[in-house]
Amino acid sequence: MTDQAGAAGFTEPSAQRLTTRETAERLGVKPETVYAYVSRGQLTSNRAPGGRGSTFDAAEVDALARRTGRREPTAAAGALSFPTGITLIGSDQYFFRGVDATELARRHTYEEVAEWLWTGELRPGMRFTAPAETLAAARRAVGALPAHCGATDRLRVAVVAAAAADPLRFDLSREAVLGGARSLIPTLAAALPTVAGEASEAAARPGLARQLWPKLTGRPADEASLAVLDTALGLLIDHDLAASTLAARVAASARAHPYAVVSAGLGVLEGPLHGAASGLAHRMLTEVLERGGAAPVVADHLRSGRRIPGLGHRLYAGEDPRAHTLFALLAEVPRAAPALAAARDVVATTTRHKPLHANVDLALAVLSVSSGMAVEAGETVFAISRTAGWIAHALEEYGERPLRMRPSGQYTGPRPPQPLPSGYAPGSQ
Repeated sequence: MTDQAGAAGFTEPSAQRLTTRETAERLGVKPETVYAYVSRGQLTSNRAPGGRGSTFDAAEVDALARRTGRREPTAAAGALSFPTGITLIGSDQYFFRGVDATELARRHTYEEVAEWLWTGELRPGMRFTAPAETLAAARRAVGALPAHCGATDRLRVAVVAAAAADPLRFDLSREAVLGGARSLIPTLAAALPTVAGEASEAAARPGLARQLWPKLTGRPADEASLAVLDTALGLLIDHDLAASTLAARVAASARAHPYAVVSAGLGVLEGPLHGAASGLAHRMLTEVLERGGAAPVVADHLRSGRRIPGLGHRLYAGEDPRAHTLFALLAEVPRAAPALAAARDVVATTTRHKPLHANVDLALAVLSVSSGMAVEAGETVFAISRTAGWIAHALEEYGERPLRMRPSGQYTGPRPPQPLPSGYAPGSQ
């Protein structure tokens, strides 16, 4: 899903471009800090000629140096910014605790990546288990919802039910939070209804991906498709301070328990510009396949003033590394070939006059369309995956000063004192 994604803007080449090393020297910081500036939106990076490394506009770098006095900046105007040791977004790549996130997700299961994010330790073979009592409570609550409810509705209700079943939810110690997280995530997956279809035990891959698959589609699972789903879960765990993650951190700052933190994240996630964005891409790809090409579909979107879903990201000048990774895996899934070709057609058609690149929403749409999943499947994958990231940020925030995120409003209403409003008063004749 798109983490505050939008149509990527095109920057005209500057008269002078600086390498990452030159930029770091001019700012008096380390190269890692340069990429931190990029992730905060304070610098714009372009891919260097040949595709190796990044370049920066010298004038923009000098302006940042003047604003910060060549010191570590605190925040861009009007933006929250604070230290975090979880995720660093660089030039068309991102890192979990300093490790390339795409490689981590390709080589390890979702549970192993989550443990790395939470503890900084890699625990091969780690598996999460849903306690029977918690799962029963979540399933009862989810089962009571109207049939038309979406997956995000069910997940929110499952979180509340799991919280109510956990008398230790107010224990914010690290051990208690991690214990609750390891049980909550599989509970969310297991509480969702199974999609009617063919039962299959052909795929032997263990872990959350295998548990989640029958909740997303009735088609039999295979190893290649499960590998895509598992990698997608790992890739989506965190993406710095996306909107839902900021909401989760605000909740943690107020010392809300972990279940409430996850509920805060889910509330923001449902927005069409965040967690629900892959559903728009799913519908678009379905239409491209039905109409035999991207050109008429793209034309209809542009004619009606709609943005082309699945393209562009404000944090990446090139292709979203999560999309790049998933596309490579989807190429190994024969049944994904038509949807993958449709996605490439959308990119080629749309970028004839404006340099846009695929983001993770488009890759998730290829997975959902080719696997016979519902429109909201990508949102479900995103929500369950990102739960681990919200927990990681909650753990970090619990170690900070409480209620530290208290911005001040800029009042724009009528200047006081104003007269009391007149009107009907109760009891008057």
